[in-house]
Amino acid sequence: MTKLKLLLPLFLILFAIDTFAQRDDIGNYEYDKEYLFGANKNTNGGLIGGFVFKVGTRITDDQFSFWALEFSNVKNPKEVRYNTVLGNSYIFGKSNYLYSIRPQYGREVVLFKKAPNQGVQVSALAAVGPSLGLIAPYYIEYALNRVETVSEQYDPEIHQSRFNILGTGRLFQGIGQSELAIGANVKAALNFEFGVFRSNVTGLELGYMLEGFTKEIPLIPTAENRQIFQSVYFTFYYGFRK
Repeated sequence: MTKLKLLLPLFLILFAIDTFAQRDDIGNYEYDKEYLFGANKNTNGGLIGGFVFKVGTRITDDQFSFWALEFSNVKNPKEVRYNTVLGNSYIFGKSNYLYSIRPQYGREVVLFKKAPNQGVQVSALAAVGPSLGLIAPYYIEYALNRVETVSEQYDPEIHQSRFNILGTGRLFQGIGQSELAIGANVKAALNFEFGVFRSNVTGLELGYMLEGFTKEIPLIPTAENRQIFQSVYFTFYYGFRK
């Protein structure tokens, strides 16, 4: 029984090594298509700034073209979150959300290829595209007196006491009252790819984005609002290739 306990882990290790060695896509990075999904963190967003879906196509051994679709929540740098007496949180002075939908077309060039089964592949990319901004009202729960509350869009002329704010409205409340803003975006980034198999990919994208709209976006009425936004971002992504 003791010998069996010693041999069993060894057998499992040898089996794993053999299985790994038999995979025909180890260290083979020749592929024609890739499909990636990612979560974004940026200097204009919250804990999770947005999400991205990307489809890439090989042009040459070191060049790729891609289409991407990004969805991001854009914030004003002056936004500050407070806690209420009920334990909820809200952003005082915020009147609107800005949700940006960004179709993009870009090119990617491989700078350093990774060795089989190890290393990191580094590439540079750039993309450009239109921006569709949804300006959605920011709702708060506001106490009119000790027993009566209302849920409505924040207005600095009406909701002057932040101590009467009990929290925010429901998720996506007022999204049907959104206004549209048209704009454009451009980004440049470095892409760091990990993993050893051709069939899947994991990596990190670090970059800079510039986005502008045809009108000023009133996120905080009492602060300086913008129509041009710039941010530094990173995106963790995972996907597959074929």
